[in-house]
Amino acid sequence: MFDETNNAVAVNYFLAPGYIYISTEPAVISTVLGSSVAVCLYDRKRKIGGMAQFQLPQIKDPKKTTARYGNVATLTLIRMMLEAGAKIKHLEAQLFGGACKKDLSNRDIGKENIKAARRVLKGKKIRIVSEDIGGEKGRKVVFHTNTCEIAVLKVEKLRQVDWFPYDNDR
Repeated sequence: MFDETNNAVAVNYFLAPGYIYISTEPAVISTVLGSSVAVCLYDRKRKIGGMAQFQLPQIKDPKKTTARYGNVATLTLIRMMLEAGAKIKHLEAQLFGGACKKDLSNRDIGKENIKAARRVLKGKKIRIVSEDIGGEKGRKVVFHTNTCEIAVLKVEKLRQVDWFPYDNDR
């Protein structure tokens, strides 16, 4: 997509839980996180970016693998980035989410999700350059895939407006 001066215009994409999105063209990926974790990958040389958002740390049954699980989502994001032309040596990662409201759950699923992402990235030798993880607050993350600029908005409670402008059309 181009503007009237023939400059590339970023596409807006909302990433729902259990999905992965990469773009070789400028894109702005947004997602909303509680205990879920978002892994953002960026190829510094080729300016390719992508994000995966998962809700659960891992699955071992190959018949049930989906991107809802951290081990599957992170590995699939890496594979998709490489298929799009990225090189593993140029990739850098950023992690977001993994909150835990202790009054809502005894299990800290957020912490488990963070560990799952770190384990895969370490195994692939992809450096984590920044993270905003843990705590009790939800987050809205906005990732510009062409520049690797990321904004994180922390909220006490996820609200309907955090999903704007994606209410009705993905």
